[in-house]
Amino acid sequence: MEQKIKKYRKKPIVIEAYQTDKEMIIHTLEGDMKASVGDYIITGLRGEKYPCKPDIFEKSYELVEDPIEE
Repeated sequence: MEQKIKKYRKKPIVIEAYQTDKEMIIHTLEGDMKASVGDYIITGLRGEKYPCKPDIFEKSYELVEDPIEE
């Protein structure tokens, strides 16, 4: 039986993040990850933190000017 591939869109959620000005080790759910200067440190839905390279962050996220409290 051939499986039909469907397309999915990631649900729009508001995250918190900041851009780091120093190298650091972030303790993630997948283990320790190194964050470089300029990387974004994202706080996920369950409070977990993880680093994200600036080019990926800018393609994936946009600034929320007037966030709605959830």
